[in-house]
Amino acid sequence: MSEESEVIESVMYYESPVGLLELRAGDKGLRSLLFKFERDPMVVTDEQSPFLLTCKAELDEYFAGKRTTFTLPLDMQGTDFQLIVWKELTFIPFGQTISYLQLAKRVGDLHSTRAVGNANGKNPLSIIVPCHRVIGSNGKLVGYGGGMDNKRWLLEFERNLTTKDLFNSMLPESGHGE
Repeated sequence: MSEESEVIESVMYYESPVGLLELRAGDKGLRSLLFKFERDPMVVTDEQSPFLLTCKAELDEYFAGKRTTFTLPLDMQGTDFQLIVWKELTFIPFGQTISYLQLAKRVGDLHSTRAVGNANGKNPLSIIVPCHRVIGSNGKLVGYGGGMDNKRWLLEFERNLTTKDLFNSMLPESGHGE
């Protein structure tokens, strides 16, 4: 009889402006960040996991408008194609969006729009790997595992911060006696 090694995951819940998030980490990094309606009473949480503590700190900074990219180690699990798509998602700049067609072009196959959409929908690391930044070719919001209201909130939140930063960078400096 063969023994399979069981992957041990640490779990933490995070209360965010877009609702309850469940964070899961393995021994190599963050594995998932998923939207939840409620805490699972059967899940034992680990408030001491270094990966989860780093994720919590980076999410705090993100939602405070002080972080635009995430740097914590990720341990993404998926097919080769999914991993390619998810990696490409990390290159979409904060406050910007691209279409599924543009994403398909970026992964090298203009005809893979549906497959790209499917991989995007299976992204286990919402917000961290910003699948919310992908929209329809017509500019409309389409599909999001965390719900359309949350997708809209995240995009507006990022756009507002980006616009504020752009506006502030155009203001003249004051206090120089000019």
